[in-house]
Amino acid sequence: MTVDPAGLVRRPDWRVRLADYLAGVARRPFRPGTMDCGLFAAGAVEAMTDADLAAEWRGTYRTISAAREALRGAGFTDHVALVASMLPEVVPAYAQAGDIVALPGSDGGPALGVVQGASVYCLRPSGLALVGRLHIERAFKV
Repeated sequence: MTVDPAGLVRRPDWRVRLADYLAGVARRPFRPGTMDCGLFAAGAVEAMTDADLAAEWRGTYRTISAAREALRGAGFTDHVALVASMLPEVVPAYAQAGDIVALPGSDGGPALGVVQGASVYCLRPSGLALVGRLHIERAFKV
């Protein structure tokens, strides 16, 4: 699935909506297919734009290995490649609040996060966490 980046428009109240989304996620447990880093990032995009980029993926897998298999079956090497097919890539230093970024994950693979000021919100198995922007490997404009 390819999304026209020009079709994504942040709502005028996107900052409040993103803050509300992040506050709500802080209380949700990590659960593949329901709340993992890919769905976390897609939820942030939806909070800001009303566009659900993960509609066809949500609830279709229950393990990370099943998610990886589904992504490979759809022609993507991983969830970062899927994001790269939907959002324009920018230089990590230019990532702004609300943009989606790829970071090193705790399992050795990539993880997705959301830029918020000088830090990046990311989802860890223990819950929502903040990491420094120096960990950003790739960035995608929302």
